[in-house]
Amino acid sequence: MIDSEDIRPGDVLSVSCPFTPTEVVRGIGAGPARDHLSVRWPWWEIDESRTYGHWNGVVALGVANDDGYVPPEADAELFRTDPPPEALVAGDRCRVGIPPTVVHVTSVERHDPPLETVWLPRPTRTVTVLRRGLSYREYPDGSHLDGSGYTLHPGDGIPYAFELVLRPYADLLAGDEVADAAGRAWRFDGPWDWTAFDGDSYGAAPVWPLTLLARAGAPRSPEDPEARAVAAGTANGSHGETVRAWTALTGASPTP
Repeated sequence: MIDSEDIRPGDVLSVSCPFTPTEVVRGIGAGPARDHLSVRWPWWEIDESRTYGHWNGVVALGVANDDGYVPPEADAELFRTDPPPEALVAGDRCRVGIPPTVVHVTSVERHDPPLETVWLPRPTRTVTVLRRGLSYREYPDGSHLDGSGYTLHPGDGIPYAFELVLRPYADLLAGDEVADAAGRAWRFDGPWDWTAFDGDSYGAAPVWPLTLLARAGAPRSPEDPEARAVAAGTANGSHGETVRAWTALTGASPTP
């Protein structure tokens, strides 16, 4: 189990949520509109203050169309129903939850003050994930293929459980400065976000092992515990092997 406060971009996780009884408000119907199932959400409370719109307590879950078309909402959707959507109509009782599902984290945001929402409790964090087989890609106009991901709000009342499957470069923190075995200095801003100080970063990656030069703006000597951890963590293997291990678990591309 991993504390949701410790989740980082690039992490490969298994996420789950206990299946909880609820009621179907709208079935999936038929025809081209057959892409959502609406249920009463068993975890959030309606914000009766109505300072930011109004919510009726219902959440729509994306489902695959009966003609084989899978809309983006269904492709990214983590929540499932028991029985499955095809067996449900308005008024039916069912359970909703997340079976253990492998995802990878595309972004983590913290909100202070909490986000203004129409439900309670208001989110203090947003963790964006993509299911196995989906890659994050952004076009110049800011649009996304496969979306930027599925947003989770740990601590918002939904009892998520997270298991860490893989954390590439687990011993590095965003902002670390390192030297690689080829004598180049790099800034680390995430496992797939490296900037070489010589300005030639495109298509390049650091050569292992790595030496931690600075953390949080403070120099680090090779004898510092943090530097020892970085050296030990990159003593064997390579950046390419890390990418291949991550890709094998996620079925995705690590870079936009």
